[in-house]
Amino acid sequence: MKVRLYQNPLNYKDVLTLLGLSILSVGVYLFASHFYYNLGFPLDDSWIHQAYARNLALHDEWAFLPGQPSNGSTAPLWSFLLAIGYWLHLAPYVWTYALGIVILWGLAMLAETAVHRFVPVYRPRFPWAGMLMTLEWHLVWAAGSGMETLLHATLITLLLVMLTFEQRNYFYLGLLTGLSLWVRPEGITLIGPTIATVLLEKASFKHRARALVNLCLGFGGLFALNLLFNLVLNGLPWPNTFYAKQAEYSVLQQIPLLTRLAQEAVQPLIGVGIALLPGALITAMTAIRRRAWGLLAGMAWFLGYASLYAWRLPVTYQHGRYIMPAMPIFFIWGLAGLASFVLYTSSRWRWILSTFWKLSTGLILLVFWGRGGLAYAQDVAVIESEMVTVAHWVSANLPANALVATHDIGAMGYFSAHNLVDLAGLVSPEVVPFIRDESSLKKYLNERGVEYLVTFPDWYPSLTRDLQPVFKTRSPYTPNLGEENMTVYRWLNP
Repeated sequence: MKVRLYQNPLNYKDVLTLLGLSILSVGVYLFASHFYYNLGFPLDDSWIHQAYARNLALHDEWAFLPGQPSNGSTAPLWSFLLAIGYWLHLAPYVWTYALGIVILWGLAMLAETAVHRFVPVYRPRFPWAGMLMTLEWHLVWAAGSGMETLLHATLITLLLVMLTFEQRNYFYLGLLTGLSLWVRPEGITLIGPTIATVLLEKASFKHRARALVNLCLGFGGLFALNLLFNLVLNGLPWPNTFYAKQAEYSVLQQIPLLTRLAQEAVQPLIGVGIALLPGALITAMTAIRRRAWGLLAGMAWFLGYASLYAWRLPVTYQHGRYIMPAMPIFFIWGLAGLASFVLYTSSRWRWILSTFWKLSTGLILLVFWGRGGLAYAQDVAVIESEMVTVAHWVSANLPANALVATHDIGAMGYFSAHNLVDLAGLVSPEVVPFIRDESSLKKYLNERGVEYLVTFPDWYPSLTRDLQPVFKTRSPYTPNLGEENMTVYRWLNP
């Protein structure tokens, strides 16, 4: 299945329709969170990006804590985009939500265009494929999350769609891969399907060599800059988070690999993805039959991306947000297969089956969009009532010179001006080698002269067992999820 390069099928009406749907969809999620508890972000990590962005805009430095350069952000490009909001005095909320809406809109237009090009007879009066993207609950959640997830997803989707073009500019593909590396370290994996496409499709050594040189020229400059950026900040080729997250969740690697693979693979299917799975299989079979190497390379990347997380970082919390960037291209493949089946239907039984498929897809999409809005509101409520509340309390009640240790540094670093020790290792990388060893952490905190510890009690049961609480949030949302409230403890060099 090769894609022809002809005019963009979107007209102004489609473009405006998808913009309106993007605003409406994200807006409903924001209203849900506002009325459920408050506006905010569903992840504490969102405040890490906000802290880097604010310090970049106000102090011209790449630092989480002012005056302390660090590399705790895995998405420098995203933090830079957020910094624009501070220059425009629209941060942290208005600009961040607006970015999410615009990126969701761009992803929707990309999906509509891609399906049209995969299935040339797909010429609807309404942009159905784009609409699905604006209502897919994972993507809407990501648009309102304040994280780089949706930007990374858009770059991935664009590159994998471009790989299916009959004519490819490998210099641009290299640039796109290098750009994705500035959004997430995993962006480097996109070099794989691009090289595979070159080797499988180019007939002669000369053409292969030319394509690979152009690819390296586009990728090499941005890759070298990213490598230098990391080396200057922390002396390592990757951001601190790259190492800290793997160390923190290394215990999960004891789960059988097949179980981990299944846990990752099911994430895109929670929602409309389950209805689009047959369409993705149709697209895959068509690609195999036509030897569409660019498309097959993208599908191999998708499987490899999920396998990489199952192998090295097998976490599926926060609705599988680490696998979310791979979801849009899967949805596009599913939509292309669905469109092919529906539009090439001739017999009566196929018409009945295609009608049932369309209706069930729409129903699942809407049901999970609603459920996703509730999940988003609950996630925001937890972060706002726990991390943000504690951060405000610490800012108002602890001595200004107190040294505070915490596992969740996002809101704490953004709202409090206290010096922090990061138990997650993002801005305190020296913690990474013993990140889950509570006895070593205890010794480390004593050596650093920590005065207060902020954490959920069950995260560090040995550390918190004999400590004196000085503040607890009493939020009802976290206990409803079976967890304890975040607590501030006085650390008395136990």
